[in-house]
Amino acid sequence: MHKRTLGNSSLEVSALGLGCMGLSHGYGPATDTQQAISLIRSAVDLGVTFFDTAEFYGPYLNEQVVGEALAPVRDQIVIATKFGFAFGADNTKQTLDSRPERIRLAVEGSLRRLKTDYIDLLYQHRVDPNVPIEDVAGVVKDLIGEGKVKHFGLSEASAQTIRRAHAVRQVTALQSEYSLWWREPEKEILPTLWELGIGFVPFSPLGKGFLTGTVSAEATYGSDDFRSIVPRFSQSALQANQGLVVLIRQIAAQKQATPGADRAGLATGAGTVDCADSGNDQTASSGRKPRRRGHHARCGRPQSD
Repeated sequence: MHKRTLGNSSLEVSALGLGCMGLSHGYGPATDTQQAISLIRSAVDLGVTFFDTAEFYGPYLNEQVVGEALAPVRDQIVIATKFGFAFGADNTKQTLDSRPERIRLAVEGSLRRLKTDYIDLLYQHRVDPNVPIEDVAGVVKDLIGEGKVKHFGLSEASAQTIRRAHAVRQVTALQSEYSLWWREPEKEILPTLWELGIGFVPFSPLGKGFLTGTVSAEATYGSDDFRSIVPRFSQSALQANQGLVVLIRQIAAQKQATPGADRAGLATGAGTVDCADSGNDQTASSGRKPRRRGHHARCGRPQSD
């Protein structure tokens, strides 16, 4: 497994990461706990060192599973988790909340569930418009000083927000959606990351499963699968996009690879010829500007749905 160093930081991760969200959240019923633990440990055996979770997934359940699975190899792997929400008494009401006291509460809970005394990479899950990003970065900076967190990350943040946070505390990585059918980061986000030396961790490089070539035009999803409300997975959209699936299969066949492996390879090359979904698919990018080399330089960059 190739490794990537995220941005100008010292954080080295496997080029392919495992976004663990789907084991407990968002893609139908939760996977049996022992099966989920076995899957995560199999990923370790295959060379994956980068694992992504969040208190939001479950909520809480996914961190517990990840913590149990990785406890025996904690010193060999990198765990990324996220804060940024508050939960109602029954855990069904979820609201954005990145107040300093809420961040600290979230981190203490994550440390306990993950069975660790430090978090390798702590993301703000979503930007909270009610809390200045400078305050968020300041709290994470303090947590880093206390040894509870090693690196600071953002998710789905704008270029302006990234710059403001980075001015307070070095941002190691940004996690945002990036794939063949969602290339918005190429406009403004990737150039900003290259400029500042920030790594890019793309989630859903396999398009929430669609770009694996296994989703038919007739596919349907239950109410416990968030794709049931995603416009790209409506019946009309699935039918209209089947031509893309056929093309991906053809390209993969030419390379003697599966469609999923081919798309993941493109993602890990994106924006980082030189270095390193939340969904269950992720890749990792160094944040260094790529040299021009075929489609990698055009589409490139990596990692967690």
